[in-house]
Amino acid sequence: MAFSSTISSSRIVHSPAALAYQSKPNNNQNNKKIFHCRSFSPLPFISRLSYVSRRRKGESLNKHILASVTDISVDKLTEEAHIPKGQMWSVHKFGGTCVGTSQRIKNVGEIIVNDDTERKLIVVSAMSKVTDMMYDLIYKAQSRNDSYLSALDAVFEKHQLTAHDLLDGDELSGFLSRLHHDINNLKAMLRAIYIAGHATESFTDFVVGHGELWSAQMLAAVVRKNGIDCKWMDTREVLIVNPTSSNQVDPDFSESEKRLEKWFSQSPSNTIIATGFIASTPDNIPTTLKRDGSDFSAAIMGALLRAHQVTIWTDVDGVYSADPRKVSEAVILRTLSYQEAWEMSYFGANVLHPRTIIPVMRYDIPIVIRNIFNLSAPGTMICRPPVDENEDEQIIDSPVKGFATIDNLALVNVEGTGMAGVPGTANAIFGAVKDVGANVIMISQASSEHSVCFAVPEKEVKAVAEALESKFREALNAGRLSQVAIVPNCSILAAVGQKMASTPGVSATLFNALAKANINIRAIAQGCSEYNITVVLKREDCIRALRAVHSRFYLSRTTIAMGIIGPGLIGATLLDQLRDQAAVLKEDFNIDLRVMGVTGSRTMVLSDTGIDLSTWRELLKEKGEVADLEKFTQLVHGNHFIPNTVLVDCTADSNVASCYHDWLRRGIHVITPNKKANSGPLDQYLKLRSLQRKSYTHYFYEATVGAGLPIISTLRGLLETGDHILRIEGIFSGTLSYLFNSFVGRRSFSEVVAEAKEAGYTEPDPRDDLSGTDVARKVIILARESGLKLELSDLPVRSLVPEPLKACASAEEFMKQLPQFDEELAKQRQEAEDAGEVLRYVGVVDAINKEGRVELRRYKKDHPFAQLSGSDNIIAFTTKRYKEQPLIVRGPGAGAQVTAGGIFSDILRLASYLGAPS
Repeated sequence: MAFSSTISSSRIVHSPAALAYQSKPNNNQNNKKIFHCRSFSPLPFISRLSYVSRRRKGESLNKHILASVTDISVDKLTEEAHIPKGQMWSVHKFGGTCVGTSQRIKNVGEIIVNDDTERKLIVVSAMSKVTDMMYDLIYKAQSRNDSYLSALDAVFEKHQLTAHDLLDGDELSGFLSRLHHDINNLKAMLRAIYIAGHATESFTDFVVGHGELWSAQMLAAVVRKNGIDCKWMDTREVLIVNPTSSNQVDPDFSESEKRLEKWFSQSPSNTIIATGFIASTPDNIPTTLKRDGSDFSAAIMGALLRAHQVTIWTDVDGVYSADPRKVSEAVILRTLSYQEAWEMSYFGANVLHPRTIIPVMRYDIPIVIRNIFNLSAPGTMICRPPVDENEDEQIIDSPVKGFATIDNLALVNVEGTGMAGVPGTANAIFGAVKDVGANVIMISQASSEHSVCFAVPEKEVKAVAEALESKFREALNAGRLSQVAIVPNCSILAAVGQKMASTPGVSATLFNALAKANINIRAIAQGCSEYNITVVLKREDCIRALRAVHSRFYLSRTTIAMGIIGPGLIGATLLDQLRDQAAVLKEDFNIDLRVMGVTGSRTMVLSDTGIDLSTWRELLKEKGEVADLEKFTQLVHGNHFIPNTVLVDCTADSNVASCYHDWLRRGIHVITPNKKANSGPLDQYLKLRSLQRKSYTHYFYEATVGAGLPIISTLRGLLETGDHILRIEGIFSGTLSYLFNSFVGRRSFSEVVAEAKEAGYTEPDPRDDLSGTDVARKVIILARESGLKLELSDLPVRSLVPEPLKACASAEEFMKQLPQFDEELAKQRQEAEDAGEVLRYVGVVDAINKEGRVELRRYKKDHPFAQLSGSDNIIAFTTKRYKEQPLIVRGPGAGAQVTAGGIFSDILRLASYLGAPS
């Protein structure tokens, strides 16, 4: 049955009683009234399509419309010729972006010409924005807005200019003639809609389908211009569909196949340009395949022809593992199964409409998504996975193919004890939802039947809630239902992968990644097919959640947003180490450490994307703003594109340390060499550790005790494996280690201190080292790690600062007067030497007696503590396992490089915990 893109009507009658379109006689068809789909090539069979709108008493102008009469059946007219089917056919679909300009239409023509397939059918959409323009015409006309005329002129102008760019000679004049006819007939139809103040769905479908008609005709002419015989197909003559709802149609493959045979018998060609989006009902009334209909058209045509492949040309390189606007590391997937593509498209991924996949699945026809603007990209193939896949590759590949999200949802929760065991409750709930026309995205119900929750679009939730409260008012009043609760501002995150069904632990990995990103899950759903796991989250957490799970399944780098507090000696050294190692970490270890901010006590520098670490000093100096720790924290942690945040405190500031609890509570990881938090008030320490154990945020502080030495991790390893600490004894200060390793012979103590200060081994004021407070804090940290509940004030500390010099106004004054007190330490040294011993400044944790102390002790010259050199630290662990021979850790315990290295090691440990491959 033919339908007119050029309704050849010279007479249009408007009256209060009727509106009729009458066709112009065609002398070539025995003067019968017909409508030609292509006025330049009349079809050899007779049809009549009458659009009649009668106004009866009490009825609107357009209430009754579109009576269709077929004079002669298709079956009787079908000739004995059959269209060849099978592998010789390839089907291509070009969307509106692909044919958006005259140059792009030329590019499409080149792709068609260069395709060496024996036979090809090309499905084409309307030019970019044209479909929207056509819908706008309908809207303006039925709103009785006279601007529909100028809008129609704009449609005409767009296509006329494009035709002049592409065509010439008879092709140009022929197309422009048909375009004029179409525009005149559209003007008449829009006038009728304007008068009626209403457009039926059939009128609307007829109007909006013209964009495809025009683009198909122009593209066919361009292909012919390149020397290829080519016909264009108005798919309203071929594709028959049964409308099932306002948003969906079902193809009638049997009838469509008959009509395709008929069309091809009349217009045989190896290259066919077909209109996408439009079709006809069984009554031969023009309709559309609804939004994304051109993809559906291509799939249906591929199935009808049993083509070897359907290629969907678009403006992206293929199907991504996640939305690249949200996950910059998203990768192109080379292959997807039909089921995976179906699941991802349902959950909002820019793949295909789920219905597009159904026709090609019947015949195992692969769909390839390709980028017309990047022909070198291979794209993504959607097909049935081979049954003989390599098992080793299955193990290596991630079981999750990709992730998709749906935003702007609300969760509806219906709960009550009266629901349990009552048949029909779910039917009543979802019947009420159906009655208001809401779309249920996801359903979750616990086995107790105490509650049912489901997700709906946020714009529909108010109507759903009112319907449920009305439906269950009696049950709510009686207490059988406790509430109908609405949770607004939600998003859905779906993990999709066919191999999930045969891979244990996928759910655990997914939930673990979300927990470590400090993201709470509000609802969960998984079908028995296990092709997807769906979770409902807060909308503001959606992007962070997406990045966290995408990273965890090895689809992208483990990305951590970092804030460095205290760019002094240690902090600056750490930043330089991060700079030097960044490329290696990204390339070899899949770890992306982004320093989002650096703050000192006076100025700070911040970045939304990450600071260039080769110029951080200049940025802090030239572009630094006034330091504000709360603002700093908010910016570093507020980047929704990076799921994990760590603040690295390189200061010795107790005010900064007091913020750790709040940071951990907010889901921010903390790494520090600052001893103040772990050696401060015991109740604050216990509160901090309790929070850390209960949450998925991490608090690492290896560098607080041994700089780069594994002291804390060794102690934890002993305790976690069931060993019992008896005693920890060690030289914990690199400065004091150096002083007593050098305090030999006839050298005075003040001389050694001056030498160490000059070499930079001491703090600017050596009293900070000599007081023993730093060692005492390390002893307290180890004691608390061992389970002892000690305060810093509980430790007796032997200070090496002479009592009279504690009040010196400056370090210079202290150094000047220190030689006056050399005699006492010289005497102790001599006594030790006479006994074959040496002096060492040590800290002791006595777990048996539950005490600690810092003291100057003597050791035999064959003792490990006596054999140190330079500024090395040494720590001995005496435990039940290591009772006769203590476990000893020895190495450099001071210096910016080793301390920064210890902090860096904690950062990488955090990355490993967050999912980076080890």
